[in-house]
Amino acid sequence: MWDYTDKVKDHFMNPRNVGDIADADAVGEVGSLACGDALKLFIKLDENKERIVDAKFQTFGCGSAIASSSALTEMIKGKTLDEALQITNQEIADFLGGLPEEKMHCSVMGQEALEVAIAKYRGGPVPTHDHGHEHEQEGEIVCKCFGLTDGFLKKVIGQNRLHTAEQVTHFTKAGGACGGCIPKIKELIAEVLGEQQKLEPKRPERLTNLRKMQLIQEVLENEVRPQLWADGGDLELIDIAGSNVQIAFRKACAGCASSSYTARFVEQKLRELVAEDISVEEVQG
Repeated sequence: MWDYTDKVKDHFMNPRNVGDIADADAVGEVGSLACGDALKLFIKLDENKERIVDAKFQTFGCGSAIASSSALTEMIKGKTLDEALQITNQEIADFLGGLPEEKMHCSVMGQEALEVAIAKYRGGPVPTHDHGHEHEQEGEIVCKCFGLTDGFLKKVIGQNRLHTAEQVTHFTKAGGACGGCIPKIKELIAEVLGEQQKLEPKRPERLTNLRKMQLIQEVLENEVRPQLWADGGDLELIDIAGSNVQIAFRKACAGCASSSYTARFVEQKLRELVAEDISVEEVQG
């Protein structure tokens, strides 16, 4: 059974804004019943056509899909269209106190429905990743089972800093059916990671203690934990004393026989991206 937060359960059992808006200014549809998830989002603007005054949804899917859609409608009310477009799928998940990684595709679906609705309202190109809709495609189809394009997958990989094909499947469903697109997904991951590395600033030669602590936290959060999540594990930063970093493993990593190797991996990553004198110590916390 999935480990859902109380807020996910609340938005599933008591979803906000279910239904439709007869005179909606914008409507966005994503997914399909054949794929197992579908979402239709309705948006109503104020008299000046500047801010969202109402939002409703209709969805076919699991509890996470219902909760994510409910959360999205609450989040966009009162925002301008540009402000609403800044909402990421991770922010939808954070609003709910987090989602199991295997259910993150539900938050992605909400973000995409919002983008489609606003694009249709503005009369611009409408992004789609589903064969069931005759809209402009974002690049070439990679996952034929779910109609997902390389442009869409690269965007999700980059925004969520995904490192494995399994993570991409959790976030998008790509590769979750026949698996034929897994090699291409791995190529896209390598491409996106390579582009990100080119944009990342080079490590400064001298670091203040404060900056070193900030970098350590950033590397653990963005480079290490996502890889542990892929295997059902996690870690917690316990303390930083100079160049000594104390961590405690959680979930599947806690008590694992390979934890010493995982700690060594963490140490190597911190030495590579922060400072060469860093040592990592696993503690029971």
